[in-house]
Amino acid sequence: MTKPVNIAFIKAQWHAQIVDQSLVGFEQEIEDANVDVYNVPGAFEMPLLAKKLAQTGKYDAIVAAALVVDGGIYHHEFVSAAVVDALMQGQMETGVPMFSVSLTPHNFQETPDLIAFFTDHFVKKGQEAAGAVKQTLAVYAGL
Repeated sequence: MTKPVNIAFIKAQWHAQIVDQSLVGFEQEIEDANVDVYNVPGAFEMPLLAKKLAQTGKYDAIVAAALVVDGGIYHHEFVSAAVVDALMQGQMETGVPMFSVSLTPHNFQETPDLIAFFTDHFVKKGQEAAGAVKQTLAVYAGL
């Protein structure tokens, strides 16, 4: 009998109605897993929580989801790069794999068409993250 996998899923709450769809897609594709969900204000807050969760020893994998948009001031690229770099560093330091479902679109306006596009896209990205988690943990199980 295999023990269930424990996964932490962190969601940034900027554009929550869109970002939340990544969890929907993730849960559609992940089986036999315990998924604990954590909400944080924005993308920048995800890496520290991810590292703290990894350090508990409770989680086999951590997924972090956010939509970082260009709000008219040039900071979105710095934020998204800092988040991905920090998640990479966190997994290297803790040995717990961390996955990013964070998107930084070049063009995002709160129009019905773009909201619908990114809402659907986050479902797909959540599904892809579930596949990546399963594949990665299968490799680790074989070590």
